[in-house]
Amino acid sequence: MDQKPYPAEKARGGEIILNTPFRRAVFLSGLIGAIVLASI
Repeated sequence: MDQKPYPAEKARGGEIILNTPFRRAVFLSGLIGAIVLASI
């Protein structure tokens, strides 16, 4: 069983694609919400 190593480009984790203002707003509000919740 001689297998080639899996390329690092394909092994990376998921990409965060924030290409619309709505997606940016949802991401930032979730991030801020998590920070606020952790500080309480």
